[in-house]
Amino acid sequence: MSTKLFVGNLSFNTTENDLQEAFAAHGTVVEANLMMDRMSGRSRGFAFVTMSTPEEAQKAIAAMNGATLGDRALTVNIARPKEERPRGDRGPRQDFRGGGGGQRERY
Repeated sequence: MSTKLFVGNLSFNTTENDLQEAFAAHGTVVEANLMMDRMSGRSRGFAFVTMSTPEEAQKAIAAMNGATLGDRALTVNIARPKEERPRGDRGPRQDFRGGGGGQRERY
């Protein structure tokens, strides 16, 4: 069993330190990794917390799934690998340059 946990339904104000403190009550936290939006720099509302043993991970799931952190009921379960998304077959590429279809003026 894995020791990496998915933690969902986080408040946008939750920090990695908040996660570290909340999960430390249930075992040794190896890492707390809050997922951030690249564009806005804001939290995406979920994180991954790695516990030191599978037993501690199970204990943390039992205690923290449904628990409240920052006025939000958390979703905590074993992290699953990211699913592969097909890349190739997206259909024909469309050109959204606009204009009247004539030659563009070059400066």
